[in-house]
Amino acid sequence: MSGLLALLDDVAAIAKVAAASVDDVIGQAAKAGSKAAGAVIDDAAVTPKYVAGFSPARELPIVWRIAKGSLKNKLIFLLPVGLLLNTFLPGIITPLLMLGGAYLCFEGAEKIYHLFAPGHHDADQPKNLVQDPTHLEEQKVSGAIKTDFILSAEIMTIALSEIPDSNIWMEASTLAVVAIGITVMVYGSVALIVKADDVGLHLSREGRFGATRAIGIGIVKAMPGVMKVLMTVGTAAMLWVGGSIVIHGLKELGVKGLYDSIHTIAHGFAHTIGVAEGFLAWFATATMDGIFGLIVGLILIPIVAKVIEPVLHMVKGKRKEAGGH
Repeated sequence: MSGLLALLDDVAAIAKVAAASVDDVIGQAAKAGSKAAGAVIDDAAVTPKYVAGFSPARELPIVWRIAKGSLKNKLIFLLPVGLLLNTFLPGIITPLLMLGGAYLCFEGAEKIYHLFAPGHHDADQPKNLVQDPTHLEEQKVSGAIKTDFILSAEIMTIALSEIPDSNIWMEASTLAVVAIGITVMVYGSVALIVKADDVGLHLSREGRFGATRAIGIGIVKAMPGVMKVLMTVGTAAMLWVGGSIVIHGLKELGVKGLYDSIHTIAHGFAHTIGVAEGFLAWFATATMDGIFGLIVGLILIPIVAKVIEPVLHMVKGKRKEAGGH
């Protein structure tokens, strides 16, 4: 009997330790996730533009495919790689993030360039959707998952930097909770945004009261404008986040002039206005980060077109030839 009681005491002690560990993981994950809130907002703003133009029946399946890709990015690739690099090669994380930031700058700048450059047509146009919707969907999902990879890398890196030093299992568990929680939050929000017009249509037709039907009609009329705003915000977010990553990376590598100048100008501007200084300092910083991101992206456009893409096509061609033989 005494042996059984001792065993029960041991089980209770283990349960308490396990419960405390779970509490620690959840608490650390909440703190780390809150630090990455800016990148989460960017992720939620960027994604809806990849769904724009598709039939309502394909919207949720596309969001679900992107969400699964996002989880794969975070849990299968970024989590283990982040932990390994943080342990053995911490110095390489910043340059890798800067490469990702440069990619976001390029993608955002390319959207703007194609909008104003004569003879260019955006892939979102309905004619492409009518011609080959399956191929277009594959392109959009692939592009969304690639963009998500960069944003997820930033989110996971910020989260990892906020986790107190502990054993690798605690860090891995905390990062996993952050990854799952943020993915659910981002793509749950995106799903609600892209299906809001269907909800509005249902209310306008099935609402029992005039006010309900009026709200539904208002939602239906507002959503095209909301989606255009989100697409614009998504492009701006790419430039803002990409520019911010590059600027912070330069600072981490010892090139602090640009970061310090932006910081000084932003806070000086906010102090001069004297109202909502915190918000104005953030807004000024984000604006300058975005302008820098646009400049970086515009510089990269010809480099990608004239150098990187031909090299990639050459490599792919050689692989095909090798496969054929």
